[in-house]
Amino acid sequence: MDPGVCALELLGVFFSLVACLCSLLTTASPRWLTLSTELLPTESFELGLWGTCVVQDLGVTECRPYDSLLGLPPDIRLARILMCTTVAAGLIGLFFAVPGIYLVNSCRRTETFEAKRTLKMLGGIMCFVAGVLGLVPVSNVAHLTVLRFFDESVPSVVPRWEFGDALFFGWTAGCLHLVAGFLLVTSCLCLREETCPLHQTIPLNGARMRNSERGRTEYV
Repeated sequence: MDPGVCALELLGVFFSLVACLCSLLTTASPRWLTLSTELLPTESFELGLWGTCVVQDLGVTECRPYDSLLGLPPDIRLARILMCTTVAAGLIGLFFAVPGIYLVNSCRRTETFEAKRTLKMLGGIMCFVAGVLGLVPVSNVAHLTVLRFFDESVPSVVPRWEFGDALFFGWTAGCLHLVAGFLLVTSCLCLREETCPLHQTIPLNGARMRNSERGRTEYV
C-alpha cells in the first residue's frame, strides 16, 4: 500500500468525523441568528432551528421551543430538514469510509481491495452529498438575513437579526465534508489492485504446521 494513499484515507476519515461533529453542533445550536437592542441592553435574543432563547447579562438563558414545524418560517423549516439530512448523510459516509481504509482489516474472503474501494467511494460520495446539503441551508439563511438587514423599507430604529455562531460552524462543516469526500475519492482513484495477505497467510501457515505435526506423528 502506498503511504500517500494511506495518508489520504486517514485524512479523509478525520475530516469526515470533524465535519459530522460540526454538523451536529450546527443543527443543535440555538445561535443561528442573534438580535440585541438598545432599548433592552441587558438582554439579547437568539434564534435556532428548534426554538428561540432570551439571554440576560447575568448568564440566565430561557429558551422556548417552536410549537410546530408547519408554523415555522420557510427558511427555518427548510434549514431544519436539510441539516437533519446532512447529519444523516455525513454519518452514513463515515460508516462507509471507516471499514474501507487500509488500516481497518475488512477484506475477508476476498483477494483484492475491490470491496474496500467500493466502500470508500460510497463514503466519499456521501460526504459530497452532506457537504452540499449542509451549505445550502446555512447560505440561504445568511443570504436572507443580509437582505433583511439592508432593507431600506424598514426604519433604521427597528432591530435586525445578525449572524450567529452556528452559521460559521455550518460553513465549516460543509467545507470539511467536501474536503473529506475529495480525499476519499482521490484515494480510491490512486489505489492499485492488491491482494489481501492477512487472511491468506494465517490459514496457510496453520495448515503447514498441522501437516508437519501429522508427519512427525506418523514418523514416530
